[in-house]
This record gives sequence, C-alpha cells and structure tokens, in this order.
Amino acid sequence: MTRVSRGSTVARLFDPGEMHPHELHVATWNIRRRIDGPTWPPNDRWTVRGRRLATVLHADPPAILGTQEAMPDQADLVRASLGTSYRFVGHGRNADGRGEGCPIFFDTERLELTGHAQLALSETPAVAGSTSWGNPVPRVVVRASFLDRVTGSVLTVFNTHLDVFSARSRLRSAWLLHDLAAKTPGPVVVMGDLNAGPGSAPVAALLSGDLVDAWHAAEMRTTALWDTYGGYHPPRVRKGPIDWIAVDRGTRVTRAAIDTRTIDGAAPSDHLGVHVLLRLGEDAS
Repeated sequence: MTRVSRGSTVARLFDPGEMHPHELHVATWNIRRRIDGPTWPPNDRWTVRGRRLATVLHADPPAILGTQEAMPDQADLVRASLGTSYRFVGHGRNADGRGEGCPIFFDTERLELTGHAQLALSETPAVAGSTSWGNPVPRVVVRASFLDRVTGSVLTVFNTHLDVFSARSRLRSAWLLHDLAAKTPGPVVVMGDLNAGPGSAPVAALLSGDLVDAWHAAEMRTTALWDTYGGYHPPRVRKGPIDWIAVDRGTRVTRAAIDTRTIDGAAPSDHLGVHVLLRLGEDAS
C-alpha cells in the first residue's frame, strides 16, 4: 500500500511527464456514504475520511471521475477538491433527488459536456426513484456525453452502483447497461461499483457485446489487480474486483491501476479506486 504521510506530496498514479496529450485519466471510486456517528473501524467516520479523500483528489485529479454512494455534501467536497474547473452531473437516487448518488465529475478545461441524464435501474427508467427486480432501494445510472477539446473525439460515460442485496437486480441492471451502451454511438465507458466479481453473471452480461474490461484491455498495468472492496484492510487478492471500468472495443486503454494510496496510513474509503488512461482519437489494436 502506498502510504502518504502528513505534509508530504501525494504520489500520482500516472506520471504526467509520461502521459501523451491525447490520454485521458478516467476513474471510478465508491467513496462510502457519509457516517458521522461512532463507527468501527474508527477510520470509517466521514469527518476523518473526507480530508483524506480531498487530499488525494486534489493532488491527482482524474479528468473524469465517477463516484458512488455520494451524498450531496460529499459530492460538493469532491468537486471542490478536484479543482475550480470541475463540474458534475447527477443527483440523489430517491424520487425527490435526495440521497446517495452516482455523480460524474469532469474537467471543463479538457471536456465540453454535450448532454446528460439520470435513469433508474428499473423497468421504468424514466421514473425517478422507481425500483424493480427485488432491490429494496432505488438504483441509478448517470449518463454524460462529452466532446474532448484536445482530440475532438466524443465520449459517453455511464456511472452506476448495482444493488448489493438482490442478485436478480444486479443481473437485470447489467443487461440494461449493456443495452444502453449498445445504443450509444462512438466511444463508450461504463463504470461503477457492480457488487459483482470476475466470472459473475452481471459482469458476463455487461461484457457480452462490444464492451471489454478496461483492466485486461490495458497495454500496461502499474499495480496488482487488488480486491477493490478493501474494507480498510491492507491490499489483498482474494475474490477479485467488484468495481469496474468497461470500454468499447474500439477505445485504446494504455494504462490501468488500482488505487491503494493512504493518508497517514489510513484509506479514504472502504473501496479502492480504479483508474485508467484512455488514448482518444486512436482505435484500439
């Protein structure tokens, strides 16, 4: 685990000096919903974790970041930590727009937002707060379309968090994401906490068409493929990741990494972030 001590410089996952101008840093991270009361472990308390997350994001901001479990004040902290040029789309999953969300943050200096929407993962996607398939709470996907100011390429990003309780909901939601991606022209990224590991039915459904796992598509992997549900333990390889980034087969992935950075030995979340570099304007080989 990369440990960052108080007052030191946070290591960047991808060396900016080695990045091509056409490369785009994209990441997904379940930041763990805010808990302010007593927690176990104590590191789970948001009043402590928030500072760690802010430190890492400020030092190494992805151009596009999809988060999960973000409450409104947490989303505001993430945006402020990334920098003044950042904005986000997406809101809470409840019918009134409150609650946990899956916002997509983006650097407006690099990307122009050309469209966005939030859909329920249900049989009635246009109905906010709707549920289906056995999930006890609403689940959503946020879609954002961009024009890359550097390459002129278009890119559509989907960010989601599948249900942790209902296997049926995870599978049906994965098929819905598969269908949404299949209907989207141009480069596509689908990312989020799928609550499903390698070889599972939801992951197989999502990757059954034109989408591929960005980790395995990457030309270089700069870390081990750690379990992305870390639970504040040291990094380990046991069950595999449950947080994923998928891309269409035509998009080139140059590098991938799992984020194990800590501040003063403590992690910002119970999940580890997944990061990739996409080389826009070039087809994958």
